[in-house]
Amino acid sequence: MSEITVEIWSDVVCPWCYIGKRRFEAALERFERRDAVTVTWRSFELDPDGPRDGKLTIPQCMQRDLGMSPKQAAAGMAMVTQLAAEMGLEYRLENAVPVNTFDVHRLIHFGEHRSLGEPVRERLLRGYTAEGAYLGDRGTLVRLGTEAGLDTTEVEELLDGDRFGDAVRADEQRAARLGVTGVPSFSFNGRRAVSGALSVADILARLQHAALPARA
Repeated sequence: MSEITVEIWSDVVCPWCYIGKRRFEAALERFERRDAVTVTWRSFELDPDGPRDGKLTIPQCMQRDLGMSPKQAAAGMAMVTQLAAEMGLEYRLENAVPVNTFDVHRLIHFGEHRSLGEPVRERLLRGYTAEGAYLGDRGTLVRLGTEAGLDTTEVEELLDGDRFGDAVRADEQRAARLGVTGVPSFSFNGRRAVSGALSVADILARLQHAALPARA
């Protein structure tokens, strides 16, 4: 049985990424050859030049950056919240503050190194989208990493240094090679990535296509 590889680029501060994660998981559950699938999560910074101490919430950023009125921003958040609820997620995005996520991605890579990548990723995503966790705060990252099973002292040492920074940059460089310009983005068997919170049916179809024998 040939292996099917899937790479997924995401950013914790992207509300669509958590929805995309749940949709991918639902599609994988329906895929007959799911045991042959190897998934690699990769880092992507939505705002690589942004501050690590952001002050504005998502609705406030929508008003500033997209010229939306408060009513329009609220409607946009309600739509995303409803789509998240359909996947079993509870969003409270009015409290979420986007920040630069370089350290967040380093923490996730450390989680992978400790075989805790999935619980770390989930804890950070839930903290941001549902609890208004401020990811620009070192203490918050230490707490969330510890709650996901990491050693507190090791998380503190990680955040005080630059470990796994090269892994984050390597993911971003691969993203550029595969045409990733936004998240979530999916690459199947190393092919050019497709971006967007794809539907469960679309992801399943792409998995099925990836399982087909390669043409000579």
